[in-house]
Amino acid sequence: MNSLRSLLVVGLTFLGSAVFAQSKTDKINVSGNCGMCKKRIETALKIEGVKTAVWDVKSKVLTVNYDSTKITNQTIQQKIAAVGHDTQKVKAKDENYSKLPSCCQYDKDSIDKK
Repeated sequence: MNSLRSLLVVGLTFLGSAVFAQSKTDKINVSGNCGMCKKRIETALKIEGVKTAVWDVKSKVLTVNYDSTKITNQTIQQKIAAVGHDTQKVKAKDENYSKLPSCCQYDKDSIDKK
């Protein structure tokens, strides 16, 4: 009986730690300029697996908390690029970038040279 109880405690401990390990927070550099960019970037991440996404206009850093068993950092960056914003790993296609309002069109040339 004691060994069953010990086994149950160990099993629940591992299960509990696995649940917490699913949540991950990353900081991603995302190009943009203004509040409209902020809304577009954050709205693009209102998808399954993403818990929170907050883009800081001043620092150009997106803080995203997500379930790593449902979505990857790479997929998150692809979703952002799909709405016209470059990330540190994924560049927006020119046709998506050109659809941005003029106030949201950041200097892609200076980013490409970095």
